[in-house]
Amino acid sequence: MSDHIQVIKHSGEKEPFDPEKLHQSLIRSGATEKLAKKVERELAADLKDGISTAALYKRAFQILRRIQRPAAARYSLKKAIMELGPSGYPFEQFVGELLRHMGYDVEVGQVVKGQCISHEVDVVAHNDHQQFMVECKYYNSQGKYCNVRVPLYIDSRFRDIRKRWKSTPGIEKKSFHGWVITNTRFTNDAVDYGKCAGLRMLSWDYPKKEGLKDMIEKAGLFPVTTLTQLNRKQKQYLLDNKIVLCRQLLDKPGILEQIDLSRPKREKVIDEARELTGSA
Repeated sequence: MSDHIQVIKHSGEKEPFDPEKLHQSLIRSGATEKLAKKVERELAADLKDGISTAALYKRAFQILRRIQRPAAARYSLKKAIMELGPSGYPFEQFVGELLRHMGYDVEVGQVVKGQCISHEVDVVAHNDHQQFMVECKYYNSQGKYCNVRVPLYIDSRFRDIRKRWKSTPGIEKKSFHGWVITNTRFTNDAVDYGKCAGLRMLSWDYPKKEGLKDMIEKAGLFPVTTLTQLNRKQKQYLLDNKIVLCRQLLDKPGILEQIDLSRPKREKVIDEARELTGSA
């Protein structure tokens, strides 16, 4: 592949094509070295100066899907998270499941009383020692970043809620924290404010090596939107019925009978879900 190829990012900026970056993204998806090299060789025919990162990703995904669907599903994780919409509520449910996996008791979509007013809170998570007010900022476009106005607003709400929690019998001795979680990225100002205010901040790749992407991959909590055997309408049906994770689908496989799928196709969906969750 040429060293002189320029690719166009979602922001419209150009940058030199980095074959190692592509290679590592394929390896992280579960592709072997041999498979990654095969994808790269096929992709070379489509690589041209000025190609968008979206077109590059789409072509790599198509090749992977033809050869090894579970790897394609992992490779498409960012896109799959953006399909947890359009309302953003499935994303809140997904975040709730991640926090349950971390050992917290979780309530999604709560009205919480503050010292001054009541607040609609996306997720409340707690254990014996800590309690979190978690706000989820969902975007359905990679070009949108979570800017500083978001943590500013959430911090003010959290402060009001924390005052109430500190005087509530039974939980007053816990430590209380605000948490901002987004499926895209934070601007630098947003990160700086979050650090200064003491908010926990989680985005697609922040904190480094401990971002949302890393959490999902380590926990094996892949959303049903990663499944390459289903179309968008079928995925939305599962989301509408509160089946957000592949693990939840494995617990209730009968729901696939309500979707227009043949028995062999249903079996393929279940097999893919098992491979993604490590249950195969």
